[in-house]
Amino acid sequence: MTDLIDIAALDDIPRRGARIVKTRLGCVAVFRTGDDMVYALDNACPHKQGPLAEGIVHGTSVTCPLHNWVISLETGQVQGADQGQVQTYGAQVVDGRILLDAAFIRARSAA
Repeated sequence: MTDLIDIAALDDIPRRGARIVKTRLGCVAVFRTGDDMVYALDNACPHKQGPLAEGIVHGTSVTCPLHNWVISLETGQVQGADQGQVQTYGAQVVDGRILLDAAFIRARSAA
């Protein structure tokens, strides 16, 4: 990832929590795990569009707050017997700052 956008300090997101990045084409949830890894996914569960940023983060997964679907933060894949996938985006931490791949913001902001 060479074109990065600084969105927040790592400490702005609590461990096992999430924050929203708004784009013209919808919201992206940025998650922080208990061991300070960060992941970015579309904020909508593939089941009934539940707000994933309001879900429970455990390990490298998030559980949707509406119907308990479990989604991998690493791959966006729904785990277990359910079907579906959530779009993931490049994210990393550099010097305590969360950086997102700028290409996803440009792609999502295109009219």
